[in-house]
Amino acid sequence: MHKTISEITQGRAAGIAGAGYLIIFVLGLVTNFVVLGNLVAPGNAEATAANIASNQLLFRGGLASWLVVLIIDVVIAWALYEFLKPVNSGLSLLTAWFRLVYIAIFGVTQLNLLFAIILLSGGDFLNVFNSTQINALALMFLNGHNYGFLIALVFFGIHLMMLGYMIYKSGFAPKILGVLLLLSGLGYIVDSFANFILPDYEDYKMIFMMIVAIPGIVGELALTLWLLIKGVKVVPEAQIAKF
Repeated sequence: MHKTISEITQGRAAGIAGAGYLIIFVLGLVTNFVVLGNLVAPGNAEATAANIASNQLLFRGGLASWLVVLIIDVVIAWALYEFLKPVNSGLSLLTAWFRLVYIAIFGVTQLNLLFAIILLSGGDFLNVFNSTQINALALMFLNGHNYGFLIALVFFGIHLMMLGYMIYKSGFAPKILGVLLLLSGLGYIVDSFANFILPDYEDYKMIFMMIVAIPGIVGELALTLWLLIKGVKVVPEAQIAKF
């Protein structure tokens, strides 16, 4: 009876993690490409300010969307820990902690979006600045959000690599899924460090985007589908490879 209860809990954890991943996929794509992608003009403070000022509700909606993503991410961290705990409880806990650190850093970076909208919303306290200075400050905060996200992605990349290793060793999940997650995590780490180290990163941006996008989308989408389709089923703990 105890084993049956444990297996049901593991299946439910997989379902929760998969559903959470599906939600943040949708919210992340909408916020990144529909909201920020359309409103932020890289390197153009005036155009960015004009876009945000005329679409404040959309921009604020994007900020709210990121906050929802962060909340769901915490749930995913817990669900994945519960799901993989039978494989190796200590490593599963450490994997969850790396995701929580990513969440914490990314959460703090949202302040940059808030500061940008405060600047562009106007106010008597901003009278000491002219419009050009305000626009430049707003773009600086938006860039700060991007760099903060890159720092967070280093921890997320480590999380994915550890997650991929555990899935590879689990015995109940396809090994290829673990490999894809390992490559995905490595891609995030390489891209983040390249941003900080290479002064001419923009010249190689498309290459690094491919390094991140292909394994990232394929790996995490495959994980989502597997959790929802296969992970929710009862998994005999006897099949787990001990390591």
